[in-house]
Amino acid sequence: MLPFRVPPVSIDLQAGLHRLGYEQFRPGQRDAVEILLDRGQLLLVAPTGGGKSLTYQLPATLLPGVGLVISPLISLMADQVQSLGERGVAATYLASTLGGDELRRRMARVAEGAYDLVYVSPERLAFPGFRSLISSLPLALIAVDEAHCISEWGHDFRPEYLQIGELIRELHPPRVLACTATATPVVRDEILDRLGLPASTPQLVRGFARPNLALRVAEVAGTRDRPALVDATLAEALGRPREAEGAAIVYAPTRKTCEQEATRLGRAGWRAAPYHAGLTGPQRDHALKAFMSERLDVVVATNAFGMGIDRSDVRTVIHLAPPGSIEAYYQEVGRAGRDGEPATGLMLFSTQDMALRRRLLERDIDGVTPDPAVVDHKWALFLELMRWAEGGSCRHDAILRYFGDDEEALHGCGRCDVCRSLSEPDAHDPEEVTLLVRKALSGVARVHRRFGLRAVVKLLRGEDDPRLARSRLDQTRTYGVLSDRSEEWLVRLLRRCVTAGWVDFHGQDHPVVVLTGQGQRVMKGQQPARILLPDDATMARKPRPEGARAAAASVTPEVELDPAGEAIFAALRQFRLERARNDGVPPYVVASDRTLREIAVLRPHSLDELAQAHGIGPTKLERYGEALLDVVAEAR
Repeated sequence: MLPFRVPPVSIDLQAGLHRLGYEQFRPGQRDAVEILLDRGQLLLVAPTGGGKSLTYQLPATLLPGVGLVISPLISLMADQVQSLGERGVAATYLASTLGGDELRRRMARVAEGAYDLVYVSPERLAFPGFRSLISSLPLALIAVDEAHCISEWGHDFRPEYLQIGELIRELHPPRVLACTATATPVVRDEILDRLGLPASTPQLVRGFARPNLALRVAEVAGTRDRPALVDATLAEALGRPREAEGAAIVYAPTRKTCEQEATRLGRAGWRAAPYHAGLTGPQRDHALKAFMSERLDVVVATNAFGMGIDRSDVRTVIHLAPPGSIEAYYQEVGRAGRDGEPATGLMLFSTQDMALRRRLLERDIDGVTPDPAVVDHKWALFLELMRWAEGGSCRHDAILRYFGDDEEALHGCGRCDVCRSLSEPDAHDPEEVTLLVRKALSGVARVHRRFGLRAVVKLLRGEDDPRLARSRLDQTRTYGVLSDRSEEWLVRLLRRCVTAGWVDFHGQDHPVVVLTGQGQRVMKGQQPARILLPDDATMARKPRPEGARAAAASVTPEVELDPAGEAIFAALRQFRLERARNDGVPPYVVASDRTLREIAVLRPHSLDELAQAHGIGPTKLERYGEALLDVVAEAR
């Protein structure tokens, strides 16, 4: 762990901001810069286009020494160096795309102290000549961009990032900044662990609200439905082919689909090109340059495309199939509307996508079988995205809850497909919706912590079930209160209550339903039930396979925590990080976020109570049980 000793500084941030060509800070930027200057370390979590680069550019131009920026995005490095040069800031980048003579010339200039900012790719750290060069320089800071790439638990792990922690330990820079667009706590903990930063490192989460983006999700029965939806969205966002206003990115799940869709759109008159890792480097460079120079209307790409792309007039991002997680989705869809003007994001999904995603996760990579624990975690992240896709509440607010960015909650964005459906003249009567939701939540309250979701459905429908009889729940007023609704309709309604944060699940092998504090307020009429009801006709027309239905129903949101619970959760995260370091394992091996949140809710006093938390089996109970109880007792 690094012993940070930050020298006091007195600098004019506003003057430095003007030098970089900006009149004022965006929300949260000044806080981030001041924390980095005062504390010496910061983990900054902000979405694509959130202005993270200013957080390291500004201090690097104002402090003595060199700012070293580590980034995997060569195109972004080149763009930022050019932009800084136009503002009179001395900056350069070192990457494999440079010729040998040019690379040596730039390294010589770096050695002379000619630059305020030096951008390098993580691969460059393996070169002894570079390590020797950088160790001889006075450093102002080290900034690690796309820091989630260091986490095997994240969605974009890059092994070359593992060298960065060693570099930081060697150089002992006065300041370290880690930037990421992935905000889940377990990934953040692994970033701190692998970079060697203390558990007390400040973490700033901000900027996830994008109210100019109209988010939409559509379920398709098969490949025939997709072209019509794609064409309609492109026509709405760009106008007609050969007269397009702006650009579009279409994400495809496979290289084959990528090629096929690019060909189809080209035949329809769009200036379209594919982009995927199977193309040669010159082919990819040609497509990228054509897109950035506005010679393409549409790029059809796999997730190999997009990191660092800064074309501001992207009017729509379309996903032909769901990506791997909410993090990946929001990073990709966030490339639309970077200019602040209205833009759309359309994600298509079908029941076949679950099987495809599972196969992609389990396949060998270069002959190496993936770690089952990592596969299970990434599968849970995908199911989290599917639960969001099927949700009946504001799509923006659901994402903000997921990222923990509650301060920017929109309380209904008014633009997503769910909000628009809720405001339509023929939408369900709000009083009817509230009554149905309160009845459904009363069923959850009756079953609370005893049985699973299916028991709630049977209770609401008034069906015979030995569990209900044994517990005398069939004698309550809730029994049969929604007998006129189908089983599938009630399952979907309850899943939407999960998405809204009103219902949760506890337990691993046999999850039981839990009514959250927010759910209690809705059930009692203290809070409105603004939610889109499932459509009986749609469900009758498109039945879901049993396996897919069961998997989606089991997806669990983050548990709602009160202030005391948040304090316990924070203490548990610190314990997880320190224990992981002592044991030499990644933090997720000690416990998942879901486990820590459930412990924070349960606040157990004994090992038996602790064993009720998700993921606490006999082995973990023996290894970590007493220590976890001590953490809870001290933080309670």
